[in-house]
Amino acid sequence: MSTPRRLATAHDREILRLAVPAFGALVAEPLFLLSDSAIVGHLGTAPLGGLGVAGQALNTLVYLCIFLAYGTTAGVARQVGAGNLGAAVRQGIDGMWLALAIGTALIVVGWPLVPGVVDAFGASPAVAPYAETYLKVSLFGIPGMLLVLAGTGVLRGLQDTRTPLLVSIGGFSMNLLLNVLFVIVLDGGIAGSAWGTVLAQTASAAVYVAVVLRAARRHGAPVRPDLDGLRTSATAGLGLLVRTAALRVVLIAGTSIAARMGDEEIAAYQVGFQVWMLLVFALDAIAIAGQAITGRYLGASDLAGTRAVTRRMVWWGVVCGVVFGLAILVVRPLLPGLFTSDDGVRDLLLASLLLIALMQPVAGVVFVLDGILIGAGDGTYLAATTLIATAVFLPAAIVLYRTDAGLTGLWAAIALWMLTRMLTLGLRARGDRWMVTGAVR
Repeated sequence: MSTPRRLATAHDREILRLAVPAFGALVAEPLFLLSDSAIVGHLGTAPLGGLGVAGQALNTLVYLCIFLAYGTTAGVARQVGAGNLGAAVRQGIDGMWLALAIGTALIVVGWPLVPGVVDAFGASPAVAPYAETYLKVSLFGIPGMLLVLAGTGVLRGLQDTRTPLLVSIGGFSMNLLLNVLFVIVLDGGIAGSAWGTVLAQTASAAVYVAVVLRAARRHGAPVRPDLDGLRTSATAGLGLLVRTAALRVVLIAGTSIAARMGDEEIAAYQVGFQVWMLLVFALDAIAIAGQAITGRYLGASDLAGTRAVTRRMVWWGVVCGVVFGLAILVVRPLLPGLFTSDDGVRDLLLASLLLIALMQPVAGVVFVLDGILIGAGDGTYLAATTLIATAVFLPAAIVLYRTDAGLTGLWAAIALWMLTRMLTLGLRARGDRWMVTGAVR
C-alpha cells in the first residue's frame, strides 16, 4: 500500500506534468494583448485606452465560447478514463466544427454592431475611434480563436498539454514579430496591431486542426460534421456558458466603470487588467490540470483518487498564489514604465498593482476549485454560484464608483467578488455531490 507521502508525490508529478506546459500555453494568451499594449502604449494614451475597450469586447465574444475548451476537456477526459479513445477524439472534432460555425456567424453579426458595442463601454470621443478600428479588424480572427479553444480542449482531455504549449509559443512569437512589423516598421497604427494578432491566431488554429486530424486517423474517428454531435457539444456546455457570461458581466462592468472615470483611468485599468489576466491564466494552469485529471479519474470511477488529487491541487493553488503575489510586489515599481510615460497613468497603475498582488492567494484557490468542478461536469452549480458572486460585485462596484473611490475602489469590488467565489466553491468541494462517475456524466 502506498504511503500518504508517496501518494502526494505521485499526484504532484501528475499535476506538474499537465500544469507546467499548461502554464506556458495559458500565459501566452494574455501576452498577446500585453505585447500589443506595450507597442500600442507608445502611440499614446488614447490608442492604449482604445485597445483596452476593444480587448474587453473581443474577449467577451471569445470567452463566452470557453465551453468549447472546458467542456471538451472534461468530456474527452472522461472517455479517456473509461478507455474509449476513438469516442474521445470524435467528441473533440464535433467541438471544432461547432467552433468554426460560431466564429463565422460572429463575424457576420458582429461587424455592424461594433460602434454600438464601443459606445456601450463608455469610451470617450478620443478613445472610441481606436477601439472601433481594433475591434473591426479583430473580428476576422475569431474563427481561428475559437478553433484554438476547441483544439486545446481535445488535447487537454487526451492528457496532452505539451502540444498547446508549443503552439502558444509559436503564436506569441509570430504575434510579437508581426506587431513590430505592422505598427513600428510599416507605421500601421492600431489597425496594424490588430492584423498581427489575427494572423497569429489563424496560424495557430491551422496547427490544431492538423494535430487533431492526425489523432482522428490514428484512432479511427470520423471527421465529417455530425448534427447530433454538434447538438450535443452545443447543449452540454450550457452551464459553462451561463458561468462565463456572469464572469464577463463583471469584467465588462469593470471596464465600463473605468472608462467613465476618464482616459487615464481606463488606460491604467487596461494595463492592470492585463497583468491580472496574466496571473489568472498562470494560476489557471493548475485548474487545467484539474479539469483533465478530475475528468479522467471520474471516468475511471476512482473516487478516492479524485478526492486525494483535489486536495493536492488546492494546496498548489495556495502556494502559487502567494508566490505570484510576492512577485508582483517585487516588480511593481518597474512595471508602469514599460507601458506608459504618462505620470497620471503610472500613479493609478501603481495603486492597482498593490491590490492585484494581495488578491493572488484567494485567486489560487478560486481558479483551482473552478477547474476541478469543470472537470467533474458540475456546470449547473458553477453557473448558479457565479451568478451569486456577480450579484455581490455589481452593487459594490456601483456604490464605490458613485462615492468617488476611484480605480482603487473598483479593484476592491473585484476583490469582494473573488472572496465570494472562494466561499461558494469551497463549500461545494467539501461535499460529494459533484463526484459523479462514468464515461458520461
